[in-house]
Amino acid sequence: MSFAHLHVHTEYSLLDGSNKIKEYVARVKELGMNSAAITDHGVMYGVIDFYREARKQGINPILGCEVYVAPNSRFDREVTGGDDRYYHLVLLAENNEGYENLTKIVSKGFVEGYYYKPRVDKELLRTYHKGIIALSACLAGEVPRYLTKGMYEEAKDRALEYQEIFGKGNYFLELQDHGIPDQQLVNQQLMKLSQETGIELVATNDVHYTYADDEKAHDILLCIQTGKKLSDENRMRYEGGQYYVKSEEEMAALFPYARQALENTQKIADRCSVEIEFGVTKLPKYDVPEGYTSWEYLQKLCYEGLDQRYRTPSQELKDRLAYELDTIRHMGYVDYFLIVWDFIKYAKDHGIAVGPGRGSAAGSIVSYCLGITTIDPIHYQLLFERFLNPERVSMPDIDVDFCYERRQEVIDYVTRKYGKDCVAQIVTFGTLAARGVIRDVGRVMDLPYAYVDSIAKMIPQELGITIDKALQMNPELRKLYESDETVTHLIDMAKRLEGLPRHCSMHAAGVVICQKPVEEYVPLSRAADGTITTQFIMTTLEELGLLKMDFLGLRTLTVIQNAVQLARKKQPDLQIDKIDYNDKAVLDYIGTGKTEGIFQLESGGMKNFMKELQPHSLEDVIAGISLYRPGPMDFIPQYIRGKNDRSSITYDCPQLEPILAPTYGCIVYQEQVMQIVMKLAGYTLGRSDLVRRAMSKKKGDVMIKERQNFVYGNEEEGIPGCINNGIDEKTANQIWDEMLDFAKYAFNKSHAAAYAVVAYRTAYLRCHYPVEFMAALLTSVLGNTNKISEYSYACKKLGIKILPPDINYGEGAFSVDHGNIRYGLTAIKSLGRPVIEAIIRERNLNGPYRDFKDLVERLSSKEINKRTVENLIKSGALDCFHVTRKQQMIVYASVIDSIQKERKNEIAGQMSLMDLLGEEDQQSFQISYPDVGEYEKEQKLAMEKEVLGIYVSGHPLEDDIERLERSVTAHTSDFVIDEETGKTKIHDRESCIIGGLISEMSVKLTKKNQNMAFITLEDLRGTVEVVVFPRQYATYQSLLREDAKVFIKGTTQISEEESKVICNQIISFEDSRQELWVQFADKEAFFKEEDALKGILTSYPGKNPVVIYCKTERAVNRLGRDYMVSGDENLLFDLKKRYGKENIRVRSLGI
Repeated sequence: MSFAHLHVHTEYSLLDGSNKIKEYVARVKELGMNSAAITDHGVMYGVIDFYREARKQGINPILGCEVYVAPNSRFDREVTGGDDRYYHLVLLAENNEGYENLTKIVSKGFVEGYYYKPRVDKELLRTYHKGIIALSACLAGEVPRYLTKGMYEEAKDRALEYQEIFGKGNYFLELQDHGIPDQQLVNQQLMKLSQETGIELVATNDVHYTYADDEKAHDILLCIQTGKKLSDENRMRYEGGQYYVKSEEEMAALFPYARQALENTQKIADRCSVEIEFGVTKLPKYDVPEGYTSWEYLQKLCYEGLDQRYRTPSQELKDRLAYELDTIRHMGYVDYFLIVWDFIKYAKDHGIAVGPGRGSAAGSIVSYCLGITTIDPIHYQLLFERFLNPERVSMPDIDVDFCYERRQEVIDYVTRKYGKDCVAQIVTFGTLAARGVIRDVGRVMDLPYAYVDSIAKMIPQELGITIDKALQMNPELRKLYESDETVTHLIDMAKRLEGLPRHCSMHAAGVVICQKPVEEYVPLSRAADGTITTQFIMTTLEELGLLKMDFLGLRTLTVIQNAVQLARKKQPDLQIDKIDYNDKAVLDYIGTGKTEGIFQLESGGMKNFMKELQPHSLEDVIAGISLYRPGPMDFIPQYIRGKNDRSSITYDCPQLEPILAPTYGCIVYQEQVMQIVMKLAGYTLGRSDLVRRAMSKKKGDVMIKERQNFVYGNEEEGIPGCINNGIDEKTANQIWDEMLDFAKYAFNKSHAAAYAVVAYRTAYLRCHYPVEFMAALLTSVLGNTNKISEYSYACKKLGIKILPPDINYGEGAFSVDHGNIRYGLTAIKSLGRPVIEAIIRERNLNGPYRDFKDLVERLSSKEINKRTVENLIKSGALDCFHVTRKQQMIVYASVIDSIQKERKNEIAGQMSLMDLLGEEDQQSFQISYPDVGEYEKEQKLAMEKEVLGIYVSGHPLEDDIERLERSVTAHTSDFVIDEETGKTKIHDRESCIIGGLISEMSVKLTKKNQNMAFITLEDLRGTVEVVVFPRQYATYQSLLREDAKVFIKGTTQISEEESKVICNQIISFEDSRQELWVQFADKEAFFKEEDALKGILTSYPGKNPVVIYCKTERAVNRLGRDYMVSGDENLLFDLKKRYGKENIRVRSLGI
């Protein structure tokens, strides 16, 4: 007798199964079984991973799914509630037709039947039943559900109906025993039912985890899914600990009365055999104009492009193009290039900004001639083989950057062109990663947040970190793990769950395009927002030979496009793709390190690097982008030394010079590794790319063999080797070691070049059109108050003023106004886009608005209501009417009312007073404003902040800038995660002093009934959250109020999710007192002057203490409270006049 598991949930039954595929297959093999199934809840996310792993370990993979069957139609919503909303049913693919049908059933469950769960119905099962074996499932199956309710006849009818759907011998009644009382009852009834109907039985175990001792970890996983704690009473659990991969013996002991049911599992397993095809490309066809084949059309486009790009192309260029085209045809990618060319052309024709290229595609002259990329691969020595290699068959990968606001239009175009059902977006999985899983498990175990957080933070932040690696790297963590039982338990549980998929989401950019509907190839699912996505991730789709594209949205392209439009008002013939890449002013500007808002160059470290580097050409910027990453950073000093002192550069052999000269003797790029192998040892380009791949992936065995080939050659494979090229053995080995050392970090030059071009273009605009560039940059971050504050501060430093929005001079976005930047109208809260468009449209048609009444009369009441007007006034957008904001606030409501009343009268056909007056009388009939002056500065600024999110006409802190800069050690912008580095400027657990005003505050009660506060502190660059615990709250309560100006001394708390400060001490700005020191030659001189001095001091009473210093005796004498003084400038003037400037000093206190 033998047995196979046919009802198994893996990690892809998200947060419900903790059965990791690799461990599961290994366990099945260990138990001596030859087949195993995968049947996740409603999805097929894991089938390909499972198929590959099972095949690798010599196990027959049975691909299946436990689907949810709707009681009636899958299109119905809410027929019955609760348990009867859907039934479970296990489906297994018997052959390839069955696998294709299963794919369609599962897809339609998501696309058509999604309601709480992806549901299918019996109509679908009938349509796609061929090649599928069905099992009646667990207690939630339809037949067992009726049996539990004691409705035997209904159960029998349903069982016969399923047998009729799938065909005799393809439907089985499933016995399960996990020690649940209901199962005993159901199993007896199923035996009877089987005898009466002749439907055979099958025994399964509802597997949710791999080993028996995984029960605890699995229970924690269920709590993570349901948001519960282990201690919660009523929560979902799998009682009894029986849901693991059991051995044949354990199963036989459970079902001594049903041997046939056990044997049937193996019979079913032996029937199941599915073959999945990998690596065969399934490219869609591109529709070419009549009279052409795809190949002819591609050649035509390329040769036209070659003449355009190079005017009179040399024979060498023509040969390279012919070679590339030949490779593309030989590898079967002609249509691929036409498809990419087509949607990039669509984007450019419709004014959608497209990046200059990214990734290795920039190394291809075909891409350059087609306009897919805009970087000359010949000029920058970029290699085609790094992109498409005749010796390595894999899909080419062209990723394209688009303007982030309009990227979706390109995806929509592709969807229209190739058919809605042939294009889908791609799924990705968020996993329980090292830090996150510790936090999750800690929450479920109800451990204090701070305690768990401190343990999670001991895990180093680096790519691919695991808990095991962290235990090796961090001795402090290891010591805790070995000595503290709670930590041991926490980490052991976290380790079992680490790496499990946590949720699925939609890949930010990936789109798959197929010849036929996507569901013919892969199962589909639905993202949170309802978008249809594939159930397989990007790499799996590539392995299956499907075409996937990355349509990326790049904010910088939008900034460049908007800045160019603004700059063209000044310089109409500006073309950003035709600028001079050797412009000394631009390169010098990059070398100043003041590169806020410059793509790839705005992080702190990069600014310093550029200052040191002082780039002289675009080549330097390309190298800079490649070197400024963990790893290659170690080579930066050598690179800079070579750049500044050419005599320090040495080459191991003369052949290296032409390859490494552009990078001053350092290996910086993957392309250089390929050129070295080729030039020195005579490899072909294709073979050299394979060596580069092996080096970067650290494939040890391949490396030993290739070193041999590199140094000594290999006649059989046609590799001459270094020694035959006149390079001695020792030098050759030394060069190989250097390459090996660097290849781990080497960067793809094509990608760096593409990004350097974007960086240079932003720098060019920032250097020559700073106002236009900053306006476009501000527009791109509309809605992100922190970034707007940061860039506004950068404008201030450049001497560019930010003006309030203006109804007559402003645009929707930030605009340029006489060398300053005018705030965008879009930024005003509760002014929708249609309202702004109406305001601007009317202004362009009929000229500027004369006054407030004119504005209201010219727009309909739908476009302009009281709330809109109030926000326009508060933002300063109506200041152009030369009336104060306070006057407008008093009058606006009555003006709107009277105009609306007049409109109603006109409709009713009544004459209005205006109709009776002549033109001149009408002019005098204007709004009369009460004489109330303007709001105080503070109130005016508060209103701007309320409707714009930031202060525009001033800042409550502008009088305190000097004091702030003098006293703080960190700014709020230091707490913002840098988009490029993914890190904040300030580190975790750093002591810091920040200063600003409290813009928001909420007070909460702790479990011990004590008050604590969460405050938002704002300075000129943005905001940061500060946590004030009960002890500090009690001490500094009097200082905690909104709009209070304070300094806060505290400790930073930086994690992936958020950055904040834990408060230790608060000092008010008023209280950041100063001491006045007066110096005398000796005590005698002081006693002589004492009365006169005290007379001066008492004329300026205040809170600042006065200290007397007698130089000879080195004596310090603090005067009492009666002599405390204010910080009045006149006092200092008087004292300096009497005692000499050098004898008066003011010192800051408090911080």
